[in-house]
Amino acid sequence: MKPHQKMLIGISAGAVAGLTANAVATAMARSASGISEGPLPAAVIAQHAPWLSWAADSVAAPVGQIFIRLLLMLVVPMLFSALVMGVAELDLKQVGRLGLRTLGYTVVFSAISVLIGLLLVNAIQPGAGLSDEARAMARGAPQVKAAPAPGETSFGSVFVSMVPTNPLKAAADGDFIGLIVFSLIFGMGLALTQGEAALRLKETIQGLYDVMMKLIDGVLRLAPFGVAALLFSMTARLGLGILAQLAAYVATVLLALGLHMFVVYSLSVRFLGGRNPIQFFRDIRLVMATAFSTASSSATLPTALKVAEENLKLPRNVSRFVLTAGSAMNQNGTALFEGVTVLFLAQVYGVPLSLPDQGLIMFICILAGIGTAGVPAGSIPVIAMILGMFKIPVEGLGLILGVDRFLDMCRTTLNVTGDLAAAVYVARGEPVDRPAGEGAADPSAS
Repeated sequence: MKPHQKMLIGISAGAVAGLTANAVATAMARSASGISEGPLPAAVIAQHAPWLSWAADSVAAPVGQIFIRLLLMLVVPMLFSALVMGVAELDLKQVGRLGLRTLGYTVVFSAISVLIGLLLVNAIQPGAGLSDEARAMARGAPQVKAAPAPGETSFGSVFVSMVPTNPLKAAADGDFIGLIVFSLIFGMGLALTQGEAALRLKETIQGLYDVMMKLIDGVLRLAPFGVAALLFSMTARLGLGILAQLAAYVATVLLALGLHMFVVYSLSVRFLGGRNPIQFFRDIRLVMATAFSTASSSATLPTALKVAEENLKLPRNVSRFVLTAGSAMNQNGTALFEGVTVLFLAQVYGVPLSLPDQGLIMFICILAGIGTAGVPAGSIPVIAMILGMFKIPVEGLGLILGVDRFLDMCRTTLNVTGDLAAAVYVARGEPVDRPAGEGAADPSAS
């Protein structure tokens, strides 16, 4: 069976079992208490059906929490190795001009994508339909501690904390912003350092990255069981209402992704790249199909390079630099998804987030999007880290994991489309490739 088919079975089994358990427990409580109409208080259900709390808290929740902890365990080495290799493999001779334009485009359009997501979440309120009692039941569930809440969440303190005095302590304390900045600086230092020792270190970090990706792939093989347990635990407590929130969440994410792809990127291609947006999307349809089917920016990179050179007629040096860097760092769709998910779960669990908090989440999502691996489900550990920072119950990820594969395919399509839109912008004004055989031709073209 394919992974998405196994995940679908896990989703269905967990949700159906949880809803069935909730319905049976509610019927038992109504029969025993004599209350035939209206919602039953949680205390009444717990009194007349104690087995429901035992099954959710003592059986399903621990299984789901182990799955979440396995993901959290891999966050630090995954972020460090992915960021270091993403920077170290860049051609620093081109970083001056091309790098500044690419970085500026990435930051601006990542900010726009996250802002679109946050505005839609606040307008639609997909997670705000639960009753206060249901929220209290959800918050009373056992929680996984992902990271300590920051002592201060002002922008000034966040900027100061971006430069850690001890990167190992920052990683141990859950200060992932400091870890990301250190990894970027370390990657630049590794790229600038010549010699055999630096080359061996780069190979070692590449090996660490490969091992982390293998481990994440192994953990995700357990996802059907973990998702089934997490969904059972949540639906058994909250009933059918939580699935309505989930449908609204999926619709919000898809609407935000669609707006960013077909409105924002169309405007970018037209006014920044000087091209026809309709022709642009027609030229890259192969890349979009590949990204949607693989849910991996990294796996789509060879196809994106081919399409950029043959269909879009971009200079080879521009397309190779922008698309290689973008597959690791220009993750607009991932940043949008992370922001929407954090605010959605905050609404589900009734965790209030002020405008400064949401601004900080937006900033973290932009920064974390740089360090999110271009592999399926690479953003899940990062979301868990952000949830822990703002004291939002991490086990809520069980809902997200249930639909993440489909949303991952959609946001990866947005990511690679953004890489190509960035390449079109950066290529404008750059000299075109000379025909093969001339002295200035790209030697790697052969």
